[in-house]
Amino acid sequence: MIRRNRIAIAVAGGMATVLALVMWSTNAVGVQGTNVAQTAPAVEAAAAPGDYGYDTPAAAGTDAPAAGAQTSAADQPPAAAAPPAVSNIRLVAKTVDKMGDVVQDGDGRTLYRFDKDTPKPPVSNCNDACAVTWPPLVVPAGSTPQLEGVDPALVGTLKRADGTEQVTIDGWGLYTYSKDPGPGKWAGQGVGGTWFVIQPNGKRNVECLPPGVTAPV
Repeated sequence: MIRRNRIAIAVAGGMATVLALVMWSTNAVGVQGTNVAQTAPAVEAAAAPGDYGYDTPAAAGTDAPAAGAQTSAADQPPAAAAPPAVSNIRLVAKTVDKMGDVVQDGDGRTLYRFDKDTPKPPVSNCNDACAVTWPPLVVPAGSTPQLEGVDPALVGTLKRADGTEQVTIDGWGLYTYSKDPGPGKWAGQGVGGTWFVIQPNGKRNVECLPPGVTAPV
């Protein structure tokens, strides 16, 4: 009954508005038309949407974030770690006459390990004048060498005293020998009883030792 009364009031109000507008347009004196014209909106505003037999629809997608809203860092997927850059330094595993299994750099120079270094943790003890005679094989920080026949799981780097990154195999730092006569030669084999050609697995190669140098235990 209450709803029907409200609808009747709304309809009556609408008719009153139409009559008032007609009177306003025909009144030569000029009635305050603005006040009369506001009668219908005022009546409609007073009636709730439910009084006309419908409900206000719920806003769609209320669970979605508002346009332009920023999500927190926790909502973002974790960024994938960038893979290490590959340098132009190469490690090449080879089997050569007389010496057997060796590792060479990209220029064919034989690579050595130094028994006074430590592999765990990897530390180089060849610095200053030693590093002039036995140049360490270094790569740019954050990069890895190209590999041919060498297990990537064995290859890493150590930080030298001067801050450079020296390539390692199984934790042992790699060096060339400044007195090697050319690619594929190994004049540094057995020098001082501490320098040895390195094998692809990081072990000493004890072939072709000079007289007086015995294979270490």
